Amino acid sequence: MVLTKRKTPNFKTQTTINNSVKGGLQLFKAKMADAKILKDMISAISTLIDEATFDINPDGIKLRAMDPSRVAMVDFEWPKTVFDEYACSEPMKMCLNISEMLKLLRRTGKDESVELSLDEKTGRLQLTITGTYVRSFNMPTLEAVEEEVPTPKVAFNVKLKVTTDGLSQAIEDANLVSDHVRLEIDKEKIVMRAAGDIMGATIEMKKGSDALLDLEAKEESKATFSLSYLSDIVKAAAATSEVATIEFSTDMPIRLDFQQQPKEGKLTFYLAPRIEVE
Repeated sequence: MVLTKRKTPNFKTQTTINNSVKGGLQLFKAKMADAKILKDMISAISTLIDEATFDINPDGIKLRAMDPSRVAMVDFEWPKTVFDEYACSEPMKMCLNISEMLKLLRRTGKDESVELSLDEKTGRLQLTITGTYVRSFNMPTLEAVEEEVPTPKVAFNVKLKVTTDGLSQAIEDANLVSDHVRLEIDKEKIVMRAAGDIMGATIEMKKGSDALLDLEAKEESKATFSLSYLSDIVKAAAATSEVATIEFSTDMPIRLDFQQQPKEGKLTFYLAPRIEVE
């Protein structure tokens, strides 16, 4: 599937989850001893979407969504083993305003835990932060978006592993001179080229270097991407991962998979290429 732009975004009105509230049952509860893990993940998701519809079931939490322009996609999954405590009585969809949730999570500090639970009476999400003192917040759920977002079907010719710190620094270098960057890869190296009206930049990483950990290339591949998207994605996701796996082919979407360690789980982004007209 090639990511394309959507003409108009869909706006949803606020509503409670009324079909999931059943007396006497713990509908949903999840606790993490380290609140920073959840804060970093929600921050990464927020780079693309303002409202997110999570699929919550007894085995864990999933999210697959596209940004309003249909240029980028996030694919997230946390099994229940990621959490220190997890309970879900039945599958449900929960739509949340991500930016508002992030405001609350930014109140977390070092060595603090966070607990999420669905209030049975109101259908509102409760967020409790425990540290030197306990504070609880609640926020409304929104109307769940039923759109099914399939995984892009792309044949990748290039696969490489890079440190997220090295990738982030290289992208920031390119961002100094342009709003887009061209990736050029052969069997030995990756070259990032950025050209603006006044200045240009060339960043090179060789296979086996401290930044470029591994590289497999079936053929030389080139593609250009928006630095606005790429920079935001990598900067936010780098907080969740030390290593990223990148896959792409000439003028096709790029796949960025941020390895989640020591926790299990998946955080993957897809970004459509910028097609240059000669």
